Amino acid sequence: MTLRVACAGAGYFSQFHIDSWQRMDHVALVGVCDLDGRKAQATGAPAFDDLQRMLDQTRPDILDIILPPPGHAATIKTALKAGPKAIICQKPFCTSLAEAEEIAGAAEAAGIPLIIHENFRFQPWFRFIRSFIADGHLGDILQVTFRLRPGDGQGPDAYLDRQPSFRSMPEFLIHETGIHYVDVFRYLLGEPSHVYADLRRINPVIAGEDAGYVIFDYPSGARALLDGNRNADHDADNLRRTMGEGLIEGTGGTLTLSGDGSVTFRAFGTLEKRQALAPDQHQGFGGDCANALQLHVVSGLIEGQGFENTASEYLRVIRTKEAIYRSHMTRAKVRV
Repeated sequence: MTLRVACAGAGYFSQFHIDSWQRMDHVALVGVCDLDGRKAQATGAPAFDDLQRMLDQTRPDILDIILPPPGHAATIKTALKAGPKAIICQKPFCTSLAEAEEIAGAAEAAGIPLIIHENFRFQPWFRFIRSFIADGHLGDILQVTFRLRPGDGQGPDAYLDRQPSFRSMPEFLIHETGIHYVDVFRYLLGEPSHVYADLRRINPVIAGEDAGYVIFDYPSGARALLDGNRNADHDADNLRRTMGEGLIEGTGGTLTLSGDGSVTFRAFGTLEKRQALAPDQHQGFGGDCANALQLHVVSGLIEGQGFENTASEYLRVIRTKEAIYRSHMTRAKVRV
């Protein structure tokens, strides 16, 4: 079985989606659409500058939407009428919670799976960590900490070379990047009950926040801390592999995630550390997490399995993000 895939959007991050589709079995990339036809042509796939024409001519089984949030709702509504087997949409999903709820409902009503391209939970180290926790090696989880340190936020030219839209976002660190870890913590610990946030802007050339702390409370008694600062870096040859460093601490020991993608384990009460996961060898973005997510969708369609992070499920992530900003504004712990 071969699935026909078309992509809407040929901006910066589309390179990771398109590269993944082009090297995947059971997939044929039948079109890429962008309002700037030259960008679509540069992908090497059949190029279009009109979404409806691409859908009519290619009849894709999967539409992969790689657009900024203002383009999500209209593109998804158009795609639902074309009747693909599944739609994938990049995050941040839609422009507001209300719009996301509307679009998630429309997809459910049409009976078409709409999966949010929230790829950090598909990074190999987080898949391993969840499995390690499930096997009981850490005992009861006490807390999870992630230090987000991409090191790309300093100076007057910050973000201009890669994603200049970052500079004008009124909400930035959590809305654009931290939301990945809202979902990762949810993947590892379940749904949070409360959040507390203290956010700040360090680089004056951008509109939104670029640093801050967010504490997550969980019904189990565990807590998580997102310690984010885009102006600081971490110990890594590729700062965009893990984007930072992590600790997962339980009654049975501690896992440490390093910038090379390796994970080490130290049992409680001991000094010995052993490597539990070898360093990542992928030279592209995030341990090839875009490919892992796309394989998940392809396997789900071919084998009839369920999907992680459908739009309706992802609404919980957006609601948590909204609670984080409310907490920051009110300087109070907020129930999610």
